[in-house]
Amino acid sequence: MLTQMAEGVRSFWRDEEGLGTLEMILIIAVLIAVVLVFREEIVKVVKDLIGTAGDKSQEVFE
Repeated sequence: MLTQMAEGVRSFWRDEEGLGTLEMILIIAVLIAVVLVFREEIVKVVKDLIGTAGDKSQEVFE
C-alpha cells in the first residue's frame, strides 16, 4: 500500500501535462498586476512619448 502511494506521488511529480498552460496563466496574471499597479506611470510615459514624437515630426516638416 505504501509503495503504491509513493509511486503515485512520484508519478504525479513527474507529470508535466498542463504545465505550459499554468506558466502562461501565471505570466499573464503577473503582467496584469504590474499594469494595474503602475497604470498611471505607464499612461504618463506613453503620453510623453507621443508628445515627443509629435514634436520631432513637426521639426522634420519645417
